[in-house]
Amino acid sequence: MMLDKTFSALRHAQPGRGADTAVVSLMTPLSSLSNFFTRTGAELHLYHLGRSLAPLSLEQLEAFETEQQPWEQPFKGQARLACVFRPAGLDDPLVWFLALPLDEEGRLSPAQRDAFLERLITTLGQTALTVGRPELQQAEAGKIDNLMQDNPLAFTPDDSLRAMLHARASLDCDRPASQYYELAEQYLTAQLPLDDWPSLGLQGIADVLTRRGELSSELAAAFVQRLADLPDTPLRAIALCLEQAPPAHAQLAAPLPEEYETELLTALIARGQAARDLGDLETLCACLRAAGASPRPAAAEWIDVLLADDEAVNVDVLVAIAARGYAHLEDAERLPAFLTRLASCPQANFAALARDLALIPRLRLPVLMTLRNASADSPLGQALAALTRKADTGNSAPRH
Repeated sequence: MMLDKTFSALRHAQPGRGADTAVVSLMTPLSSLSNFFTRTGAELHLYHLGRSLAPLSLEQLEAFETEQQPWEQPFKGQARLACVFRPAGLDDPLVWFLALPLDEEGRLSPAQRDAFLERLITTLGQTALTVGRPELQQAEAGKIDNLMQDNPLAFTPDDSLRAMLHARASLDCDRPASQYYELAEQYLTAQLPLDDWPSLGLQGIADVLTRRGELSSELAAAFVQRLADLPDTPLRAIALCLEQAPPAHAQLAAPLPEEYETELLTALIARGQAARDLGDLETLCACLRAAGASPRPAAAEWIDVLLADDEAVNVDVLVAIAARGYAHLEDAERLPAFLTRLASCPQANFAALARDLALIPRLRLPVLMTLRNASADSPLGQALAALTRKADTGNSAPRH
C-alpha cells in the first residue's frame, strides 16, 4: 500500500501548507507520526478505522502518541487508523492503513511505531523531513508509498470499509463522488427495479450513504422506504456500509434530516428482527451491526430484546454487539446481561472479548467492576474461575 488507486478521485485537492513550514533540519529527531505529518506540511485527513469510521484530529493522535490519553476506539488490541495525506507537489494523496499495538490499558506500545519511524528516516533520509517541498518528485513519493510493503503495522481493510473511507475522504476533500454514485442513488431511491441490484458498485453505495444528506426530501423518504423492500443480498451490502455511517451518529458528514435518520434506524431493526424470525443469522447480524452502532435509544432497546432471547443469542450476535453496539454496554443492567450471555456461550472466546471491551476507555472500569462483583456460582464467576485455573496450569507447566 499505497498510492492507492481507488483514491485517484482525490487528486487536485487543495494544496498543503507552504514548503517553508515543511523543511526541517535532520538535527531534530523525528519522534512520532504526528510529528512527521506536522513537519511535512501536507494536506492531511486522519480517520479511526477500528470500531467505526470517524475523523481523527492531529491533536488527538499526538495526545495518544505522547501517552496523554488511551486510544478511543481499540479493536483487537490495536489502534487502527487511516492516514490520507498529500504533500505539496503530488497530484494524488498517499494512503497509509496502520494498526498500532496497544498495551493492557489501551495506550500505545511504542516499539513498532518507533521502528517504523526509524525505517522512515533510513529509507527517505532528508526526504522524510522535507516531503512538503513543491519540487518533490514522484519517485520520492514512491519511497513513502513503499514503506507500507512488508510493514508489520500495515493492514488491509475489508472492501466495505475501504469504500466508505474513500467516500468520506472524497467528501472531506471537497471532491465529487465516484462514477458509480448515480446508478446507486437511482437504485436506493426506488428509481430502478429491485432486481437490478447486481449492477451496483460497492463504491456507489458507499458514496450515497456517506452523502445521504444531499438527497432531496422526496428521495430521502424513498430511500428509507426502499430498505423495507430490498432483497437480502443488497440489504446486507448496505448494512455493511452503514456500520461505518450508522443512523443518527454524531460523526456523520452529511446526515439525513433527523426524522429520516430515525426512520432509517427503525427500518434496519425491523429487517433484522424479521431475519431473526426466519432464522437468517447473516442478515440479522448485518442489520444488528449497522443499527447497534447508532446512538439512539431504539438501538439499545433492540440489543436488550436480543439479549433476552434465548433462541437469538449466539456467538455471532454477541460479537456484533461487542464490535458495533459497545457504546450501549455502558449501562448498569445491560453490561452484566451481556457479559453473562458471553460467559454462558461455549462458542465464544470469553477472555478475548471481555479484554477487548475493557480496552475501551469508557468501558474499562464498568467491565472490571462487573467481573469483580460477580458471585462465584454465577456464569461470570465460573468463567473467571476457569480462566484462573487455566492461567495457573500454564504457569506451573515445566519449561523445556
